[in-house]
Amino acid sequence: MSTVSRVARRVEDVPFLDKRDASLLFVLPGLFVFSAFMLFPVLYLVGISFTNAEPANLFAGDGAVAVLTFGEATFVGLENYASVLTDPQFWNSFGITWLFVATSVALKLVLSIGIALVVTGKRVRGKRFMRSLIILPMGLPAIFTITVWRGIFSSAEFGLANQVLRSLGMGTVSWLSERWMAFVAYNITEAWLAYPFMVIITVSALQDVPDELHEAAMVDGAGYLSRFFHVTLPSIKRPVLFASILTAAASFQQFLIPYVFNEGGPARQNELVVVYGYREAFSFSAYGEGAAISIIAVAFIGAFMWLNVKRGKLADGVSDS
Repeated sequence: MSTVSRVARRVEDVPFLDKRDASLLFVLPGLFVFSAFMLFPVLYLVGISFTNAEPANLFAGDGAVAVLTFGEATFVGLENYASVLTDPQFWNSFGITWLFVATSVALKLVLSIGIALVVTGKRVRGKRFMRSLIILPMGLPAIFTITVWRGIFSSAEFGLANQVLRSLGMGTVSWLSERWMAFVAYNITEAWLAYPFMVIITVSALQDVPDELHEAAMVDGAGYLSRFFHVTLPSIKRPVLFASILTAAASFQQFLIPYVFNEGGPARQNELVVVYGYREAFSFSAYGEGAAISIIAVAFIGAFMWLNVKRGKLADGVSDS
């Protein structure tokens, strides 16, 4: 008899435990791990956001008990939230973050759908090899890829992006020293990092589109573009929308690209909200305000995902039982 069977038999022998609820005991280890590594850090972050925590007082005291009780940090109520919401830099970061989400998701959608159509085309040869190349960026460490792209967008003349511009008869660009050029560089790098995931979802959706729909549209005289907009897109709408929501959430939390490129510069103009929270917490030692920024960001991205899932009816058909 296996260990699991012996444990199950012993659980069923407990006199005061309903057998229908006995299975709940098997969930407790996972629930404990979830609480230790997920729930507790979030609750601790919420607690810090209501204090004036900083390195000098958060870690004051003896042992782990001092840290768990926020050391000598004092309760300040909603002061951190009020300070953040009245800071013009927060609203600049908040606005540029949502603009980054919108532009990067649009770029990733166009790029991924275009690639997916190519690698699923009936006249395309070597589709398996092409699909293996598509997922290559997923196997590379993000920090490595971002560092390479930072070199590509070097403001020097020997930077690859500037060499391409010069070959086209255009002048060089100070990519990371100009606000909107740096923003464009962020978008291109983000698209490179995320397009494999989007392509995989889109290819899977395209393969599920019945050929009969396209054949019927061709009989009715529909051209390629007409079939794409009236047959293909409606058929892959739900999975692509789901992937878009996930990648939008990832873009909202993007930290490495702006920080490695130019720390959200120039002059903090491209400082995404996560970089802003990091700087407040670790550069200015304002742990309380940094925690408040994180909680606000989590609230907004949670509301964004819930609203899009609701409006996109992505949860339709999912049983509540």
